[in-house]
Amino acid sequence: MSEATTTTDHEVIRNWIEARGGRPSRVRGTEDGGLLRIDFAPQDDDLEAIDWDTFFETFEDRKLAFLHQDLTEDGRTSRFNKFVDREGD
Repeated sequence: MSEATTTTDHEVIRNWIEARGGRPSRVRGTEDGGLLRIDFAPQDDDLEAIDWDTFFETFEDRKLAFLHQDLTEDGRTSRFNKFVDREGD
């Protein structure tokens, strides 16, 4: 079984997202606090693109961690990800 990893490292997060063709986004209508998402092609109309600075500012303000999986059980590149609360803060 392929395992998921949690990180708060901005470089790791950005590299993981970009390697899979993702873009930093948030759910439309959630500008004040923002529900972060990753938009993979084709673009999801329920999401709006944001820049990396805004993405990571929201990430830090909300004290989030990034849960992600590198590979699926059969060895393919995984897009599984989730934003979770940081433990211990």
